[in-house]
Amino acid sequence: MIPAGVTIFLSVSAVDLRAGFDRLAGLVLEQLRGDPRSGSLFLFTNRRRTHLKALFFDRTGYCILYKRLDRGTFPMPTVIAPGSSQTEISSAELSLILEGLAPLSNHRRRASDEKVTEAPDPIDNKKRDPIVH
Repeated sequence: MIPAGVTIFLSVSAVDLRAGFDRLAGLVLEQLRGDPRSGSLFLFTNRRRTHLKALFFDRTGYCILYKRLDRGTFPMPTVIAPGSSQTEISSAELSLILEGLAPLSNHRRRASDEKVTEAPDPIDNKKRDPIVH
């Protein structure tokens, strides 16, 4: 479905992944300063980096690819320009990210590799979703 040699852009900031086709295309225009109909692949992650959405235009319409990890987080490239809203990655780096491997190392990220703490709730004492550091 996605042709070889396509340019892949990864959004550096977290996105509310409840967004659909039009909202993601708007984010590409507004935040990434790109053209969502260019044929490039645009990747977005949630704040915890446990979910990833990819937006792609294939000349007949938009496609969204969505992946949720059972455990662990999607690794991010280690080299990102300061103040940048996006970074370009290769198809090899995309494959590594989707497999849970850090792009510039051969280390698989596991849930046990991360420090997990409970988020305090100022309103009541109920436990909330864990925060991954």
